[in-house]
Amino acid sequence: MKSVGYIAVDLLKSRGAHSSAAARRLGGEMCKELKTKVLRLCPPNSNGPTHESQTDGAEILRCTVKALKEGSVVAVPTDTIYGLACLAQSSEAIRKTYDIKGRNLQKPLAICVGEIQDIYKYCKVPVQNELLGDLLPGPVTLVFERSEVLNTDLNPFTSLVGVRIPDHSFMRRLCQMCGEPLALTSANISSHTSTVAVHEFQDLWPKLAVVVDSGTIGDQNRLGSTVVDLSVLGKYRIIRPGCALSATVDVLKHKYGLSEALEEK
Repeated sequence: MKSVGYIAVDLLKSRGAHSSAAARRLGGEMCKELKTKVLRLCPPNSNGPTHESQTDGAEILRCTVKALKEGSVVAVPTDTIYGLACLAQSSEAIRKTYDIKGRNLQKPLAICVGEIQDIYKYCKVPVQNELLGDLLPGPVTLVFERSEVLNTDLNPFTSLVGVRIPDHSFMRRLCQMCGEPLALTSANISSHTSTVAVHEFQDLWPKLAVVVDSGTIGDQNRLGSTVVDLSVLGKYRIIRPGCALSATVDVLKHKYGLSEALEEK
């Protein structure tokens, strides 16, 4: 699991243009051309005192939370690909996310939470808690019936919702600090290739309040998470194979005895 002890080492003004001095004045500097904060994260074993790493990591989290609470859309790293995130309970922020991506309004957004117990607030869960613990956090999106607490403007065309807990400490801490779920989708124009580095979606930067850059994401297959419907008791249905299909099916089928539902509900 990636550590949340990050340090801001760069504020990118354009592709390949760096200002390390600006990075150390994290709160006061912005990308002038874009009006977008582009915050680069490095692991805590990079050069620089541990204390500074921890302080700047906290500042990056606070900056991102502030943008989210103001109703903005941000770009964030996950354990699979880069994503766009906004507050799931904000109808206006959801609309902005669809506009930024050029996404069909009939295509759902997933939600992202920080802890397994959070899933029970926003979803109706018919599987064992131990099953959730075997798959999450990880590169899997689990689809359940939504609860009445979840914003009705999020995916109003379906009673289902996908939920993620990425195996990424920054993302988990971000959700915890927000205190509510994030709507999460891939950081790209709809139908374009998924992204594993921030420069790959640079055209979207002007529409975002914050871009959190943690470098190139290690798993570059660009498949995204495995999406599986667990809304029917005793059944599972693969919606998207993703990057963790084999391991996910092994848990569902062989450890918990779920059978595959081939027909869509």
